[in-house]
Amino acid sequence: MTMQWRLADEDRQVALGEALGRALAGQGSVYLEGELGAGKTTLTRGILRAHGHQGAVKSPTYTLVEPYELGEVRVHHFDLYRLGDPEELEFIGGRDLLGEAALCVIEWPERGRGWLPEPDVRVQLYLDEPGRVAVLHAGTDHGRRVLECLAAGMPAQDDHPASRHDGRGKDMAGKDEQDS
Repeated sequence: MTMQWRLADEDRQVALGEALGRALAGQGSVYLEGELGAGKTTLTRGILRAHGHQGAVKSPTYTLVEPYELGEVRVHHFDLYRLGDPEELEFIGGRDLLGEAALCVIEWPERGRGWLPEPDVRVQLYLDEPGRVAVLHAGTDHGRRVLECLAAGMPAQDDHPASRHDGRGKDMAGKDEQDS
C-alpha cells in the first residue's frame, strides 16, 4: 500500500508527522528518506509531538541516536547520515534498541542497508517548493494498518484536494484524481 501527500508548508509536515505518530501507536519502525533539507527531522518532530513531546527536536547526526521517554512510549530517533559502516549500529546497541517495544524513527536508513530490518513504514520526502511531497509505503502488516489509519483520518489540504491518493489514481475520497 502506498499513499502520497502534498505538504504546502512546515505546519503540514508536522501535522502529517503527528498523524503518523498517532497511527503507529508507539510501536514500529519508520524510515525517513530524502535529500538534505527535505524535512525528515520536521516530520520526526510531529511524530514526537503525537506522544507529548513539546521541546526542540534536533537530528542526532553525531550521536546517531536520541532516545525519548514520553510517558509509556519510548522513541528512538536515529540519524545515520554520518554512519561509516552499518556494523557501527551494533556498537551503539542498535540491535537492542530496534528490538525493544518502542517506536524507532530512522533518518538516512540507506546507510544501514543490510543491517536494518524491513520498516513498517517508509517515508520518501521530496522538495516541491515551497512545500514537500511525502510518499508513504507500508512494508509490513503493521505498516499497512498504519496507512489505513492515516487514510481514514488525515484530511487533505483545502488548496490541494487531490493531495492524498492510494497509488491507483484515486484521491482518498475515491474520486479519480483528474475529477478533483
